[in-house]
Amino acid sequence: MLASVPTPVPIGDAPLRPEQVVAVARDDAPVEISAAALARVAETRALIERLADDPAPHYGISTGFGALATTFIAPERRRQLQASLIRSHAAGTGAEVEREVVRALQVLRLQTLASGRTGVRPVVVQTYAAMLNAGIVPVVREYGSLGCSGDLAPLSHIALAALGEGEVRTADGSSAPAAQALAAAGIPPLVLEEKEGLALINGTDGMLGMLALALADLEMLLTTADLAAAISVESQLGTDAVFAADLMALRPQAGQAVSAANLRRALAGSPLVASHRDPAVCTRVQDAYSLRCSPQVHGAARDTLDHARTIAERELAATVDNPVVTPDGRVESNGNFHGAPVAAVLDFLAIATADVASVSERRTDRALDPSRSNGLPPFLADEVGVDSGLMIAQYAAAGIVSELKRLAVPASVDSIPSSAMQEDHVSMGWAAGRKLRRAIDGLARVLAIEIVTGCRALDLRAPLEPAAVTGAVRALVRTVVAGPGPDRYLSPDLEAVTGLVIAGEVAAIAAATP
Repeated sequence: MLASVPTPVPIGDAPLRPEQVVAVARDDAPVEISAAALARVAETRALIERLADDPAPHYGISTGFGALATTFIAPERRRQLQASLIRSHAAGTGAEVEREVVRALQVLRLQTLASGRTGVRPVVVQTYAAMLNAGIVPVVREYGSLGCSGDLAPLSHIALAALGEGEVRTADGSSAPAAQALAAAGIPPLVLEEKEGLALINGTDGMLGMLALALADLEMLLTTADLAAAISVESQLGTDAVFAADLMALRPQAGQAVSAANLRRALAGSPLVASHRDPAVCTRVQDAYSLRCSPQVHGAARDTLDHARTIAERELAATVDNPVVTPDGRVESNGNFHGAPVAAVLDFLAIATADVASVSERRTDRALDPSRSNGLPPFLADEVGVDSGLMIAQYAAAGIVSELKRLAVPASVDSIPSSAMQEDHVSMGWAAGRKLRRAIDGLARVLAIEIVTGCRALDLRAPLEPAAVTGAVRALVRTVVAGPGPDRYLSPDLEAVTGLVIAGEVAAIAAATP
């Protein structure tokens, strides 16, 4: 069967949606620039060229930048000024940033360039689009951005490649000099004119790209968390009565209602849950918080995600550059490049991510403790005393949760002055995005450990059967991990189920439920 071709993403006529950013960044969707967008770009460029000919200085057009903003640059030196800006600002260091993050950077800067508010020439817009469609991904380094004036260093690495300098990754992932990759794709390297250097590097595109990717990942992982919680409730002989819709309505928190509904659907018709509904059979008054309050914890994360999506959509509707060309033709300095709005929600999501992982690890731990698991063997071991079962899997989850708590410390409350005190307060939004990505990976692994644990616990409850939905999750897990038995090399099992989680295959089971 042929793989489906991603739908092209239109650039320049309307704000991008988060899912469109993900389509370009992660799924290699092509981009298309409208003729109307190119016409607006050309019209604005004509204004910039008139100002460039003006003997009076205009910031970013005929002056230096930052602390050198009052230095007039003669016309014959301005091309050198643009190239020097890009070369000097491409000062990232550390490991390479992931391909999807760099592609998000590329498409978001392209969208801004195509707005007609930055003053670049149409050829600049076309070059950025061509690089994306050719799969040319500039090498961007981990460290270098303070999140103000936007993500200067990461965006400079993108711009440097467009000039035919620096290193890139080609469509097959191999490393190549930028000039070689551009030539192979038939893309002439850019020679920048007045104003264009600033337009290429002044934006929140790095942190915003990571936010868009995080929205997609966390939407999927929160659904996965609901399913994991349902398996834990069921296998530990918990009750689903506390998830009733009328109880949720007494506290009208939107995210909580969604998670509770997911739990109800996942547990519907469960013979295991039904087996202990009779008060004569089950004398427990109520379940522990990690089971009973799952919708409240997961729901709070969902509400945080909704808030972050609102901020992302606003930022996607923005045109961030400094100076910026206003619709009425003024060229104005501004502070819209400051990443504070995006940085704050990236940090907020890291807090929510840590909390969801924390409650998941607690559910896992309960399943392994015979004093709290309601009849399950210690550590779900096959031969107690000889086998350790899933003891160390819980250690791994606990270690990750501990790290996620550290990653939840906000980056956005920090600031360090730069540029000779001209840029004396910065957002650290790039750093917030980087640590959120690590936190999301950790959450996926903690949920995978809970799912491995819960599915083994379900098997140990035989002959009682799980609900249709939780049973479908167990069946999926059993395609990559064997059921209970003597101790075996456990790491491959955890990695395999983590792969299912990250690929969205576990969450897809919930989506397939009526």
